[in-house]
Amino acid sequence: MSDIHPSQPPPPAHIRWSGMTHPGRVRQNNEDTFLCLTFNAHEVRYLGKLGDATLDAGDFVFAVSDGMGGAKSGEFASKIAAEKITQLLPKSFKQSAQHIAIGHEDILQELFSRIHAELLKLGRYYDECRGMGATLSLGWFTPGWLHFAHIGDSRIYYLPKGGSMKQLTHDHSYVGWLQRKGEINERQARTHPRKSVLMQVLGAGRQFLEPHVGSVGCEPGDRFLFCTDGVIDGIWDHRLADMLAKDDAKTIVEHAVTESGRDNASAVVVEVT
Repeated sequence: MSDIHPSQPPPPAHIRWSGMTHPGRVRQNNEDTFLCLTFNAHEVRYLGKLGDATLDAGDFVFAVSDGMGGAKSGEFASKIAAEKITQLLPKSFKQSAQHIAIGHEDILQELFSRIHAELLKLGRYYDECRGMGATLSLGWFTPGWLHFAHIGDSRIYYLPKGGSMKQLTHDHSYVGWLQRKGEINERQARTHPRKSVLMQVLGAGRQFLEPHVGSVGCEPGDRFLFCTDGVIDGIWDHRLADMLAKDDAKTIVEHAVTESGRDNASAVVVEVT
């Protein structure tokens, strides 16, 4: 788990977001998906690709997912994630509103476990879903905080106001492990023959699941990027930091597709305002 504590400003009251997905220039199917939701104690509502809203009346969830092992696996993962969020998170909002302490990270662990179990069940009962899996990088915004959970090689980046961009999530891959240990650099990671071999995903017949969860304090001016590996493949980190500082998800995805386009590409940009 990771906690990054900011200074102590008043909790931010608004967020602005944009989302975009593109099949790329090579693949016919788009196995990526992105999710934008808001919820309170009573309901969960889907949001559009673009928006600006207050956190006074509800929390917000944004996520990206990259499916594998079937043309609709990303779509399935997104739908199952939304279903489980509907079951779990409104209850937590009600507890929070009643000033009952809740463990955001425990709730996200349970959410991922339920999604994982549902994908495994689909794989057992339906031939077309056998071996189906997905990455998932998900952020839950509450006043003053982002609580996140992640599995796979999609990513969440954090650009604090006036600071340097940080990759919040760990790539669950052998190459990601080598890079975290400092044994290879970004350039070597991009050309490594095992860069697409994942050690953890949702579903795909995997029994072991240990999502990366954490919380980040945030304040006005902070920006966050949720993106699949198709975006990363097309944009180097230093360029991505420059774009995250000023661009929306559509601009980032279209640039990634122009520069690479070998994979589906999806992104959600969230700015605290």
